[in-house]
Amino acid sequence: MAENRHDPENPPRDSTRTSAADTADTATDAADTPGPAGPGPRRSALRSLLRLWPYARAVRGRLAVSVTAATLGMLSTLAVPVVLGLIVDGPLAEHDLAGLWPLVGLLLLLGLVEAALFYTRRVVLARPLAGLETAMRGDLFAKLQRLPISFHDRWGSGQLLSRATADMYTMRLFLAFPLVFLIVNSVMFLAGTVVMFTQDWRLALIALVPVVPLFVLTRRFESGFSGTARLAQDQNGDIATLVEESVLGIRVLKAFGRHRSMADRFRARTQELRRTELRKAHLLANLWAVVVGLPEIALACALAVGSYLVAHDELSAGALVAFLSTALALRWPVESLGWLLAYANEAATATDRFFEVLDEPDTPETDTTPGTAPGTAAPGTTAFGTPAPDGIRFTGVRFRYPDAPDDSPDLLAGVDLHIRSGETMALVGATGSGKTTLTALLPRLYEATAGTITLDGRDIRDLPRPRLRELVAVAFEEPTLFSATVRENVLMGAPGAGEEQLRTALATAQAGFVDKLPQGPDTEVGEQGLSLSGGQRQRLALARAVVGDPAFLVLDDPLSALDVHTEALVERALREVLGTTTALVVAHRPSTVLLADRVAVLADGRIEAVGTHQELLRDCAHYRELMSGEAAPVPDGPLMAQGGRA
Repeated sequence: MAENRHDPENPPRDSTRTSAADTADTATDAADTPGPAGPGPRRSALRSLLRLWPYARAVRGRLAVSVTAATLGMLSTLAVPVVLGLIVDGPLAEHDLAGLWPLVGLLLLLGLVEAALFYTRRVVLARPLAGLETAMRGDLFAKLQRLPISFHDRWGSGQLLSRATADMYTMRLFLAFPLVFLIVNSVMFLAGTVVMFTQDWRLALIALVPVVPLFVLTRRFESGFSGTARLAQDQNGDIATLVEESVLGIRVLKAFGRHRSMADRFRARTQELRRTELRKAHLLANLWAVVVGLPEIALACALAVGSYLVAHDELSAGALVAFLSTALALRWPVESLGWLLAYANEAATATDRFFEVLDEPDTPETDTTPGTAPGTAAPGTTAFGTPAPDGIRFTGVRFRYPDAPDDSPDLLAGVDLHIRSGETMALVGATGSGKTTLTALLPRLYEATAGTITLDGRDIRDLPRPRLRELVAVAFEEPTLFSATVRENVLMGAPGAGEEQLRTALATAQAGFVDKLPQGPDTEVGEQGLSLSGGQRQRLALARAVVGDPAFLVLDDPLSALDVHTEALVERALREVLGTTTALVVAHRPSTVLLADRVAVLADGRIEAVGTHQELLRDCAHYRELMSGEAAPVPDGPLMAQGGRA
């Protein structure tokens, strides 16, 4: 069979998305970047941020209160220059100390009001925004659980992790501070402009000269900064993936002495991120230099002209002090513009990354079987829709991975196989023939490209996924355990099972070692179950598969990590379980094959032969080669029926 892009027994983990590390090598200066570093068309920052509104709607009342409080607090600072002008032209000019104290008291009151309003702004939003972040993170996690396995094959775990942590924090902080002050500073700038024109229109025009060049600069800044911000976020995701792989694979790294080479890879990735962050800092520094410098020059010019006007009695000293104080009060709204725009762009790219996951299409819970009208009984069912005991049927099943090259052949090229009700069928084939992939189609971890799969006559696409996965239990070749107790890991296969079922499943899997653990079944096994041996993990995974007495059982080489003695004990116990269910067992060794009633040989994407172990040894050269590891001459007798028809 032609080589497929993937190892079919171990579906791919590498992403089809361009990694940030690859992008960093070819990225041009961010000022000239036409769009974000990540995939997909570039959208404006405003359009991206508006996608947060469905979540922000729940806290819109608190947001309004926060914006109002901050606006009033900022506007109160504009009253200070007016009071200062009154002090200069009034009590100070007239040496009236008695009239000075009420105005000083007014300044103190304005300061207290401003402090109280900013305290209100902070307190009002803290709790609801924490709840909003929790809701968004919950939606992301739920989406990740619903998305098909093919999605997780394409995405690095670190990229998903960074979206659930750093990107969430960025979006929440944007709603708490930058969003509020983008609104507040805009209002304050407009109000301050009005106040300056009422004080002296000539000085106001001088002070506002930098507005046009600042507008042009900020537009250019946004177009360049958003691409760099996206690149940095993607690079953070790549680093998270590398750290996770290094931690989970620490035994391999130490065993082969590769920790230094992994450290070099980590250092290279962090250096790429450092260069990107420095590019961000360079862009922001350029913006900030102009944002701070131009208004200062304009203010100096306004001061010179104002001093000339005061000297020629065309303007009072108090009016000049009031104008300059107003202009200085507007320094924060103007100078903060660079930081606020930068954070808004980072929040926009974080929002894009968040919705890249949420926008992935969900696989529908059920599909209508081709050629079967809704509401009619599927083939092989009674008139009342009750499934007939027909076992498992694969009919013309084809499959190819979504990202496989267009010119590559299908991995499964028309599988026809019938596993009778109550029968155990062993599936054998060369490495890479697609055995694991075929078993993954049964619980719909992947969707068949063509053909049908039925359970007791009912197309699996007509079954809701939760119901399908209640009927079909799976034990994978590489057992995965979670950071939970033994009990929780095993009962994941049947959440409603009791103590007796737990004990029966552990006994079937010969997992007596559980009672020797510090807290027995309530012992935490640690991340990935790495505190246990490979054989212990495999036995717990087997117990998880059989604990719920499933109607259909899929075992992917379930005994590969066991010693000969334990394997024999597990096989003896498994025979009782397999006698009450319909099972498909991927097998690589004769001892596992002997658990089955019949054996199917998978080759070149099709079922080459089906029969008992002895029949296939006699009639199928390929099977003899698989079982012995040596090429055998083709016998004179005919092969078993082709296409899985026994």
